[in-house]
Amino acid sequence: MRDEETDGFRGWREATEESLYGPRGFYRRPEGPAGHFRTSVHASPLFAHAVARLLCRVDAALGRPATLAFVDMAAGRGELVTAVLAALPAEVAARARGYAVERAARPAGLDHRIEWLAEPPKGVTGLLFANEWLDNVPLEVAEVDSEGVARVVLVRRDGTERLGEPVAGAEAEWLRKWWPLSSEGDRAEIGLPRDAAWASAVASLGRGLAVAVDYAHVAGARPPFGTLTGFREGRETVPVPDGSCDITAHVALDACALPGGRVETQRNALRALGVSGARPALALASTDPTAYVRALASAGAAAELTAPGGLGDFGWLLQPVGIPDGLAGDLLVDVPDHEEQ
Repeated sequence: MRDEETDGFRGWREATEESLYGPRGFYRRPEGPAGHFRTSVHASPLFAHAVARLLCRVDAALGRPATLAFVDMAAGRGELVTAVLAALPAEVAARARGYAVERAARPAGLDHRIEWLAEPPKGVTGLLFANEWLDNVPLEVAEVDSEGVARVVLVRRDGTERLGEPVAGAEAEWLRKWWPLSSEGDRAEIGLPRDAAWASAVASLGRGLAVAVDYAHVAGARPPFGTLTGFREGRETVPVPDGSCDITAHVALDACALPGGRVETQRNALRALGVSGARPALALASTDPTAYVRALASAGAAAELTAPGGLGDFGWLLQPVGIPDGLAGDLLVDVPDHEEQ
């Protein structure tokens, strides 16, 4: 029996799985993710309105099907799916069906029209939206030792680490292709489980669009020491796999992308969906002060969602399924709302 099986050391993938999703895991807590960190969903209602606008565009590209699905991956407590359905025009809302995909139990008081699932529904038509899901899909961490060998990083429940066996097989091939390591101390998160999770989510769609939104990096700009970290009560902290904090790592979205997929920044995506941080004209303050204050508040919220160095730098991976290329390319073209309804 190997030492790591008897002294509490194990790979970060197994440790994170138990710490986040085990019976007493971080994501089983009653306060939910919103009790510890602020995503775009919690930052402003503008985000849900933009996603609703995207759903309308997908609806039009699909020829306005009889039933239109909105699948909210890693739904937390159902905040996004609830807000998106509420923001839809009446004609679209009448055909829409909401699905919340989450491992935690269904929250009390959630709209009965929203179906609560542990896995995405199969064969639906519409929009699958995964906001900050992939960064919480557990994975292994690799580090280069003094001899230049990439080894699996092992961790105990208290966060103590040591190096284990050399990375081998499909994981080694993934590193060679997507995140080559060379110098002692270089670290990487091996994104193979996220690639598989995303491919499975996309395959669940019959027709439509799948979108993953997350902290991201791409080949040529990988961080040399990885991105594994923790969050607790709104603050970044050392990742300790004991259920006391979130454990997250940025996503190699270019590795996740399937043929036909493309990556945009959140800043560009939201601007194309009508979210702008532009300040209202000062003249409005004289003619309609109340409207000016509302517009100013909206501009501030939009600026947070699209800010460089912040939420605006998130990556959006867009993966069309059964939508012709010409129509798929128009999904992030800025058009007036009345053209979508």
